[in-house]
Amino acid sequence: MRQEMNSATPAATEPAEEQEALRADLYRLLARLIREPADGELLAWLAGIEIEGAAEENQDPVASTLVALGRAAADATPSELERAHFRHLVGVVQGEITPYASWYRNGELMDQALVALREDLRRLGFTRSESSRDPEDHLAALLEIMAMLIDDRSPQTAAFFMSHLAPWTERCLGDLARVDTAFYAQVGKLGVAFITRERSQLAAEAERTPVRILEP
Repeated sequence: MRQEMNSATPAATEPAEEQEALRADLYRLLARLIREPADGELLAWLAGIEIEGAAEENQDPVASTLVALGRAAADATPSELERAHFRHLVGVVQGEITPYASWYRNGELMDQALVALREDLRRLGFTRSESSRDPEDHLAALLEIMAMLIDDRSPQTAAFFMSHLAPWTERCLGDLARVDTAFYAQVGKLGVAFITRERSQLAAEAERTPVRILEP
């Protein structure tokens, strides 16, 4: 993420490249917060975020939830969040939330959603890192892929989102928004606000995508 944010909402007056860079940054931030506990450096960065127009009455939901996440970060400690992250998102067998597409879409891990995702990733040129312990349909992995597709200006970005994120990520992040740790609840709220906005913007674009993305 960049050190400063002028706005969490891409404005019509901003250059298109800046808007796209901000979108990719938000995907990467969410991926980082979901994949592993926030350390002291990241908490300090979040606590110091300043967003132009943050005090406005009709503030964009993404901006308002990002500001609230900053406040929660200021009150959190790395040790607290390490325990909370394990309890909410990892667990001994599984956490309170199971952040996998197969789980939310098919009710089982390693199911149809993962099979379709792997085929699309192969066609898009993505390969799984040998060091990765998680299946490719982990929420953090999908958020990272979206950031890379945006960076590459891929014409498949909208179709990928609608096929592999839109059907389930708002529910998963909504579950995270209800946990009893204030910081992770705010991560969930930020995710819901951002993914909801992405869905509204990408749905029509996905219909115009020239190459078909697989449906699970």
